[in-house]
Amino acid sequence: MEAAAIDALREAIDQIYRRDSRRVFATLVRLLGDFDLAEEALHDAFAAAIHQWPESGMPASPRAWLVSAGRFKAIDTMRRRARFDASLSGLAEQLTDKQEQSQQIEDKAIEDDRLRLIFTCCHPALSPEAQVALTLREVCDLTTEAIASAFLTTPSTLAQRIVRAKSKIRDTNIPFDLPEREDLPDRLDSVLQVIYLVFNEGYSASSGDSLTRPDLSNEAIRLGRLLYELLPEPEVAGLLALMLLHESRRAARSSDDGELILLSDQDRSLWNAEQIAEGKQLVAQALQSGRAGPYSIQAAISAVHADARTAEETDWAQIVALYDTLAALQPSPIVELNRAVALAMRDGPAAGLDMIHKMLARGELADYHLAHAALADMHRRLGQRGPARESYERALALARQEPERRFLEQRLAELA
Repeated sequence: MEAAAIDALREAIDQIYRRDSRRVFATLVRLLGDFDLAEEALHDAFAAAIHQWPESGMPASPRAWLVSAGRFKAIDTMRRRARFDASLSGLAEQLTDKQEQSQQIEDKAIEDDRLRLIFTCCHPALSPEAQVALTLREVCDLTTEAIASAFLTTPSTLAQRIVRAKSKIRDTNIPFDLPEREDLPDRLDSVLQVIYLVFNEGYSASSGDSLTRPDLSNEAIRLGRLLYELLPEPEVAGLLALMLLHESRRAARSSDDGELILLSDQDRSLWNAEQIAEGKQLVAQALQSGRAGPYSIQAAISAVHADARTAEETDWAQIVALYDTLAALQPSPIVELNRAVALAMRDGPAAGLDMIHKMLARGELADYHLAHAALADMHRRLGQRGPARESYERALALARQEPERRFLEQRLAELA
C-alpha cells in the first residue's frame, strides 16, 4: 500500500477511535467482565488495526473486528499471566469457549452494550456520586479532570471514587447486563442524571478552547433515544425533549470564529425546526401524562423559548411560573439562580439582583462563574459600572472555557 493510502487509512482509524471506541469498550466489558482488562484489550485491538489493516484492508465491520480482536488479545494476555496466577487459566478458557460459541459480533449488539454498561455503572449498590462518575469515565471517556469540574471536586477524589466503584462491581459480581423490566424504574433516576450530565458537557464544555463538544451531546441524545425505546416513561420523554430543544440552538450559539452568542442575541432562523418540533411533541406527551418531573419542566421552559419568534416576545411570566414549579419539585441553588435571571427579565434587573446577592451571601454558588456573570449583567443593566466590573472579574477568574472567558473580557472592555 502506498504511503498516501496508509496515511488515509490511519486517519480513518483515528476517526473510528473517536467515534466508536467507547462502544467497542462497552462490548468488551460485557464479554470480559472487567473494566481494566477491557480497557487494555481496547487499546490492543486498535494497535492491531494500525498494524494489520494497511496489509489486509479495512474490514467490512470495523467495530465487530475490533471487538473480536480485543477479546482474542485479552485471552492471550490472561494465558500469559496464568503462568504466575493459576486462577486466570480457567477464566481464559471460559472466554475461549464463549468466543467459539459466538464468533460473529453484531453491530446491533455493540450498540445495545453501551446502554447495558450505563445501567451497570448506575447499579443501586453504588453510591449516586460513584454511579455518575463511573459512567462519565467509562462510558463516555471523559477525563477525570472534566468530571471533577462537573462535580466541583478534585481529580484525586474522583479517581478514588471511580477505583472504589470498579472494585465493588468486581467484588460483588454486579452483572454487565440490563436489569429486568420491573427493576428499571428504580434505576432510572441515576441513568437520567448521567445522560443529562453527558449532554451538558457536550452542549457547554466545562473547559477548553471549544464552546461545545458535539460528539458528547449527540451521544447523549442517542442514549436518550435508546432509553426511551426501552422505557417510554414521562421523564425519559422529558429528558429527551430537553436535550433536543437545547441542541436545536447549536448553530446559533457561536459565531463563525467560535465566539459565544447569548440566547437573546441568537439568529433564531438558525434553530433546528425539526428538533424543536420533536422536542415540543415529547414535552406535551410528558406533561399530559400527569407524571411530569424536573426534566419535563425544564423541557417546557425550553419550549417556551422555542415558541418566541424573537427574544422580545419571550413569555417570561410563564417561564417564572415554570421555575416556581421546578423549585418545588427539585429545589437547588442552580434552579434558584435561573429563576432569578427569569425574574429580572420579567420585572427588571433590580428584582433578580437582590435574589442573587442573597444567594452569594449564603455562600451558595460562590465558585460558580455563571452566578457572578449573571450578577454582573444585572449591575451593568442598572448602570452600576463598578459593581459590574467587580463581578465580571470574579466570573472571569472562575471561568475555564475559552469562549466564555473571551466574552467576559469583552464585557469588561465595554465597561472600561
